[in-house]
Amino acid sequence: MGKISSRSDGQTHADRKFEKKMQFYELVRGAVARKAITKEKQQRKRSRQKRLKAYDLSSLSEYLPELKSPLESGRAEFKLNSKSRNKLVLKEGNQLKTVINHPVFQSDPLGAIYQHLQNTQPAIDEKPKRKDSKTRKDKTKKKKSKAVQSMEI
Repeated sequence: MGKISSRSDGQTHADRKFEKKMQFYELVRGAVARKAITKEKQQRKRSRQKRLKAYDLSSLSEYLPELKSPLESGRAEFKLNSKSRNKLVLKEGNQLKTVINHPVFQSDPLGAIYQHLQNTQPAIDEKPKRKDSKTRKDKTKKKKSKAVQSMEI
């Protein structure tokens, strides 16, 4: 039989070969895992870019009418800081007290709110009303009767 080679650490040649294979498999497994992670990250990045593209409405700007910028219209942007927020809260609080103490509101709160909304909403352009269905029926009858008369002649 063959002689089994042994080293001073007690490992046989087969054991060392097996150990090398296991180290190689570990390296491959780690590389595959890293590749899968980077592939997944790339897919997430692509899907995120697609979602962002879906929200990109800049291509519509050529079809929209030009509007004046806020600086041209004369209105500055209203930024709320602590001081202006407190002023706004006090102003709105006083307005609410005035409304609650108003006699019309006290007598019929919902009616007062409804009336306020009616007075403050922009006017709705009403479409012209359609003619009665009866007149349309009469017109179609007249057309049919004219067609029948022209065929008789």
